[in-house]
Amino acid sequence: MAVLENLWLIPALPLAGSVLCAALGRKHATRLVNIIAVGCTGLAFLATLELIREFARLRPDQIPHLRSYLPWIDAGGFRADFAFQVDQLTVVMLLVVTGVGWLIHIYSTGYMKHEEGYGRFFAYLNLFMFFMLILVMASNYLLMFVGWEGVGLCSYLLIGFYYAKKPASDAGKKAFIVNRVGDFGFLLALFLIFWNFGSTLDYQDVFAWVQTRPVEGLGQVGLLTAVGLLLFMGATGKSAQVPLYVWLPDAMEGPTPVSALIHAATMVTAGVYMVARSSIIFAHSETALLVVAVVGAVTALFAATIGLVQTDIKRVLAYSTVSQLGYMFLACGVGAYAVGIFHLMTHAFFKALLFLAAGSVIHALGGEQNIERMGGLRKHIPWTFGTMLIATLAIAGAPGLSGFFSKDAILFQSFISPYGSKVLYAMALLTALLTAFYMFRLILLTFFGAPRFDEHHVHVHESPWSMLGPLVALAVLSVAGGWMAAPVLWHGSDHFEEYLAPVFARAETLREARAAGHGAAGDHYQLELMLMGVAIAVSLAGFAAAWQMYSRRPETAERLAAQFRPAHTLLRNKWYVDEIYDTVIVKPVHWLSAQVLWQRIDVRTVDGGVNHLADAARTFGGRLRRLHSGNTRSYAAWVVAGAVAFTALLVWLTRV
Repeated sequence: MAVLENLWLIPALPLAGSVLCAALGRKHATRLVNIIAVGCTGLAFLATLELIREFARLRPDQIPHLRSYLPWIDAGGFRADFAFQVDQLTVVMLLVVTGVGWLIHIYSTGYMKHEEGYGRFFAYLNLFMFFMLILVMASNYLLMFVGWEGVGLCSYLLIGFYYAKKPASDAGKKAFIVNRVGDFGFLLALFLIFWNFGSTLDYQDVFAWVQTRPVEGLGQVGLLTAVGLLLFMGATGKSAQVPLYVWLPDAMEGPTPVSALIHAATMVTAGVYMVARSSIIFAHSETALLVVAVVGAVTALFAATIGLVQTDIKRVLAYSTVSQLGYMFLACGVGAYAVGIFHLMTHAFFKALLFLAAGSVIHALGGEQNIERMGGLRKHIPWTFGTMLIATLAIAGAPGLSGFFSKDAILFQSFISPYGSKVLYAMALLTALLTAFYMFRLILLTFFGAPRFDEHHVHVHESPWSMLGPLVALAVLSVAGGWMAAPVLWHGSDHFEEYLAPVFARAETLREARAAGHGAAGDHYQLELMLMGVAIAVSLAGFAAAWQMYSRRPETAERLAAQFRPAHTLLRNKWYVDEIYDTVIVKPVHWLSAQVLWQRIDVRTVDGGVNHLADAARTFGGRLRRLHSGNTRSYAAWVVAGAVAFTALLVWLTRV
């Protein structure tokens, strides 16, 4: 098929860009690096658009067969090809990765212009896009795992890009180690699939086998539940969910474009994509779905509480990312996989915009990141202010913007889904309130009020158009990116959900069967409009509270912080989770490795045994060498003594 002929070009172009940037970046001007890095990712985006054009012309029966193979592993009865597949879910992910990724590459040419290691930075960035494309295009779990580990490697390299700074290098190591915990669960899931699903890791074969299995009810812990929970363990690491979310806020030590690309728009959504891709497995385990939904809701609310009081502009957005990822998992956990992917897409638009706009603010203030030392910037950097305001309205769920449609769909599904509950809905609604509050708090402290920075020493200036252009493009997407769901407002269809329906058809069938068993109603149009109104009211309440506390009466925030000092301190210190991990895990492991494994076992037992044996040999040899004195009369005496001893031995033996 024509669709498959040039499919390999999409990941190959960023890989070529990475190799060329690494090879030429140190010896040539930044202009050449810009042409290579931006050109390769731009061509990958164009190749994706061509793929979509050809894909749109296919018949529905042709789509399941869109696979491109290269021989890879063939050992015994196991076979895994380096194979790509294309379906509706792949198309959405390719658009997000290549489209948003290309815009961030353009932005980076302005933001990183005067940084050392310019070529190295773009080599890492292009390499990341290559592995992310492998992850979303793979047609089997083994190739997905290659992309999975590859983006983890690139995340480590990019977070620790400023390797001479200890916080950056520590953050890179923290991200790498925490992700290994989740990846351990992912690997165990792959081993279980291989061992029990007919020695295959191919999506089609695995999903066909799962389709023949009965659904494991709530409380049943069978094979599919174990596989689903282990897969989700991998997702909690990569997508920063409780309890493995702690690496993501620290990852803000990397350059701001890294935060936008990896930790907002693409890599952290890999876990959501993996759960959605494995929807048929999760649909066969009600226990696994419940765990996904509960962890998602808890993470969304938990991270939102921390974001209320943070002062670093990038860390506020980092906890916001953790919270929004929780929303996506909540959607998947209640069986609304298409809704989860919808929010993944809209979130990529407005969160990438938020991070890039934050980078523009930092650039304007010469590196300042504390929002308490900003203020009054809207007149100095109007383009940055306007685009960041649009993104804030989108994430807060302002009517008509992209986040409004996707967030409303999650709230609605958590309320009416047979896998949802009123408790999950209440947690998601409270998260929406907190999100509106802390995001407008960020806007008010950054752009409104009197300047709190030294105006005599800080020359505030708008960013160049290499940075502003991507902001404007992402602002347009943040406004219009959700309009495919707009017909729902007048009792129409959600075109995005209909587009992804073939991918999740079998999982939706199981969901509908369960809904029928629980007597769920079929038409919820009036209920959806009512819940939509509740969500809008909650967002307005969050905005009003932020306006009251940080604009109209700023002393209110200080008074409340003093009045509720223990709670404020608890949130300011992020619930002391890092300190708890340090006490419960890091220090005991350090003691075990340093005092027991190293000092006692390695040094005292292993090294000590070897050293004692060497000392004994040295002592014995030292005494033995005294016999070799070089004195002829001494040697003659020893010969006589030996002869006498040997003669005595012979005489004794003959008598015996």
